[in-house]
Amino acid sequence: MWYFCFNFAQKMIMQQLIQEAWANRELLKDSKYGDAVRAVIEEVDKGRLRTASPVEPSTGAKIEWQVNEWVKQAILMYFAIQQMETYVLPPFEFYDKMKLKSGYASLGVRAVPHAVARYGAFLGRNVVLMPSYVNIGAYVDEGSMVDTWATVGSCAQIGKGVHLSGGVGIGGVLEPLQASPVIIEDGCFIGSRCIVVEGVRVEREAVLGANVVLTQSTKIIDVSGAEPIEMKGIVPARSVVIPGSYTKKFPAGEFGVGCALIIGQRKPSTDLKTSLNDALRDFNVSV
Repeated sequence: MWYFCFNFAQKMIMQQLIQEAWANRELLKDSKYGDAVRAVIEEVDKGRLRTASPVEPSTGAKIEWQVNEWVKQAILMYFAIQQMETYVLPPFEFYDKMKLKSGYASLGVRAVPHAVARYGAFLGRNVVLMPSYVNIGAYVDEGSMVDTWATVGSCAQIGKGVHLSGGVGIGGVLEPLQASPVIIEDGCFIGSRCIVVEGVRVEREAVLGANVVLTQSTKIIDVSGAEPIEMKGIVPARSVVIPGSYTKKFPAGEFGVGCALIIGQRKPSTDLKTSLNDALRDFNVSV
């Protein structure tokens, strides 16, 4: 078993084996390829490989992200080679292919019952999991909180010091392989019952008010200036966002369609650890 931190050459060998097995699943019957899949998942579990990686920007530039398709291929093939097992934690019973993470104390992670994280999800130090769910391939960086009944989908990337409030749904993505996962960058505050899916990216220190829904087709409208500015798929850094609607014509008439409204920027005077209510109060908005 190749359970170690890869150097560059070893990573290239692993990538080649994964891509060969992806092209010909019969190769998974060879232990060399099955071991390669398991080795990649171990690296993902420890945070040394990621399904999407930040690319170091030049000074002052925005962070860019690279999707690592071959790592997602390994995750999908891991499902194929794993056998179903029964897990009994009386009075609960589970029947699944995936093991759960363990050793939270050594990881420096607080996991409150009934928090569930699958093996193959990375959790940084000082992460707090309230009763919640983190799926395989996800990356939750240090100091972040996954609050009660929040879910972090497969391959989602959560930055440092992020707060996912109660009931937040962060979507997962394994297929199509080239699709970007949801990315929540450092210092973001995601309000209760928000839904962020389909590879939407929320840049650093942004604040989403309760019930904001973001998909790739959701209009994100900056209404903080004299004229509205529309965008999709990305929330700019330090934006303060609330749910909104706009009127759209249909054959049956005109109806309100949901959107997200950027009402301003997080103020320098606002402490990064402030509550959502405090951030919104700066704009006289109650959510």
